[in-house]
Amino acid sequence: MAYKEQLKKVGEYEYELPKTGKMLVPGKIFASEKLMEKIEETAIQQVANVAQLPGIIKYSLAMPDLHSGYGFCIGGVAAFKLDSGIISPGGVGYDINCSVRLLKTNLKSKDIKNKKEIIHSLFRKVPSGVGRGGKLKLSEKELNEVLKEGAQWAVKNGYGRKEDYLHTEEQGKLQGANPDDVSQRAKARGLPQLGSLGAGNHFVEIQEVEEIYDKNIAKVFGLEEGQITIMIHCGSRGLGHQVASDYIKLMEERYDFSHLPDRELINAPVKSELGKKYFSAMAAAANFAFANKQLITHWVREDLKHYFPNFKADVIYDVCHNIAKIEEHEVDGKKMELCVHRKGATRAFGPGRKELPSVYRETGQPVLIPGSMGTSSYVLVGTKKAEQVSFGSTAHGAGRVMSRHEALKQQRGEKVKEELSRKGIEVESGSWKGLAEEAPSAYKDVDEVVKVSDKVGIGKLVAKLKPLAVEQEK
Repeated sequence: MAYKEQLKKVGEYEYELPKTGKMLVPGKIFASEKLMEKIEETAIQQVANVAQLPGIIKYSLAMPDLHSGYGFCIGGVAAFKLDSGIISPGGVGYDINCSVRLLKTNLKSKDIKNKKEIIHSLFRKVPSGVGRGGKLKLSEKELNEVLKEGAQWAVKNGYGRKEDYLHTEEQGKLQGANPDDVSQRAKARGLPQLGSLGAGNHFVEIQEVEEIYDKNIAKVFGLEEGQITIMIHCGSRGLGHQVASDYIKLMEERYDFSHLPDRELINAPVKSELGKKYFSAMAAAANFAFANKQLITHWVREDLKHYFPNFKADVIYDVCHNIAKIEEHEVDGKKMELCVHRKGATRAFGPGRKELPSVYRETGQPVLIPGSMGTSSYVLVGTKKAEQVSFGSTAHGAGRVMSRHEALKQQRGEKVKEELSRKGIEVESGSWKGLAEEAPSAYKDVDEVVKVSDKVGIGKLVAKLKPLAVEQEK
């Protein structure tokens, strides 16, 4: 069945996949014609597959950055009823709470005269790379506290301040996390890695606010043109990956996958014992990721004070990209508690939501959409429209157009670094392979992705951030 051919254009930037076969709801994709050209058939099929899962409500959704993933497409969003619905590791992803934090600083672009030296110093200060350990040596007891307390554990132990986690989704601590539901193997993988970036598209980037689109909201967020910001993108490292692997195996053993359109959509009922245990372990991994970014924030502040003695960096916001959350949404005029999966998607709540920090309750939450290496990143603001049409969700980044394997065949890391250098962007990476895999050409046009979010109204543009220097994997 050719799923792409079935799509019906129902708005300038909206496509509907009709409910056919075993689909319980239609699919809906937010994209422009330009983005649709490069969207794989397999990604659209995954939208249709998710629409067959028990308890799904309204639509199986895909954001403008969608591409093929494990089970769910990346950019996939789906909400499930609590009494008849499911929770699926494939709807969260292996890198649980892969997420982005944005810091606003008291520096201006004219202050950054030695980009190369500064990014080299950060590269030494913030550990990164596959299997690369952090600088902390935790006991298992301390790790269990991290899994329960998240970013709040880090602040309590002297790595930052209360305002950091107050400006983080869920205040940097998902409720319901029980370390006993995380396997010893997952803990062993995470134990040496807290406070490190990891590999792939994870990074620390020094940026300049290049353009402001909404002065009033930018003022609330604390952004102005010419200001230096720092973006941190990382997740739950080996611990989150192992949690996903463990529960995929447990669910396959308990529930079997023969009835599913794709075995990667293995799941458990939300309210089942195994469903609750996965939710708990996922929350623990998410808390590890929150603590991870809090520690990296601390290392960044420490390091940049060597160059700028009066350096200040405040957290604007910190948002999840791979998570399942229990949230209240209005569906057909009725308020419902739902299990919302966001796989490579950003929460985009509008004004008035109690979940938001008080400072953002009148504007809506900051939405952070990083570009690919060497391209702009964007700050948007969540909207009531997003709550109505996408369960309060929008895109999470540019989204890949080619696999890492394909990028390696087409690119050389040395050439990527040269091209970025010509654009005035300093890159520090310990791996030519990593640079090639994350080349800008491997990704969609982030400008087009955020344009769709803005035009559809599921995230309104606030500011554009231009990269100056980036630390990628060692």
